Amino acid sequence: MKVICYLSYGYPSIDYSLKMAKCYYEAGADMMECSLPARDPYIDSEFIAGRMADALAACDDYDVYLEKLGEFRKENPDFPVTFLLYEHTMLEIGIDKLVAFMKKYDIRNIIYAGNIDHPEVKKHLIEEGIGICCPVNHHMVEKDIEEAVHTNGFTYMEARPLTGSKEGYEELEPCIRTLRERGIDRPIYCGVGIHTVEDVIYAKRAGGDGVFIGSTLIKLYDRPEEMKKTIAEFKAAANG
Repeated sequence: MKVICYLSYGYPSIDYSLKMAKCYYEAGADMMECSLPARDPYIDSEFIAGRMADALAACDDYDVYLEKLGEFRKENPDFPVTFLLYEHTMLEIGIDKLVAFMKKYDIRNIIYAGNIDHPEVKKHLIEEGIGICCPVNHHMVEKDIEEAVHTNGFTYMEARPLTGSKEGYEELEPCIRTLRERGIDRPIYCGVGIHTVEDVIYAKRAGGDGVFIGSTLIKLYDRPEEMKKTIAEFKAAANG
């Protein structure tokens, strides 16, 4: 089972956040979820949205974010990275520029945050070989499931229900079982609400292929050695 560490890229600064990315790698994380700060992070928590606002206050030039991330990828080519991007962020960067960057630095997937208001963007990314990873929550909305079934990336499954759930899907295991029964044979990674070793074990027993660790790590950015220890504990639980 993979441990995937969320990077609040740009917080408190670009350089410092990339130091945290290096800590993730050194601690044994399997992958990094790199979230470029969005100008309108409407589906993110207040905590994450606040970090994005702080990042953009420090630097609002996406070209700088990509340049620095490219340098990190050159130095750590064997540490897989996936993007989490809002559609409006992708459009501001420029889709062709984004695709060229991802191909150059071997970043293969995008977790598509928020609504898909420009389906031609998603179609173009898929045609370019970029994996589009669809989120599904405990409401198990048919439209979300269909998108997850027919896309080419992994599924981002909500680990704990934040806004309620569909009857029968209060727990994670029936959600994952249903996704498998619907034909999803790509990885199902579980995020949102993974804060402890017990949460990692819960997701593993439910059939998840990996877990995303987010706010728990961000809160330890000023204590990198403690953060590394926490990642190692999560990794041990994932492998146990």
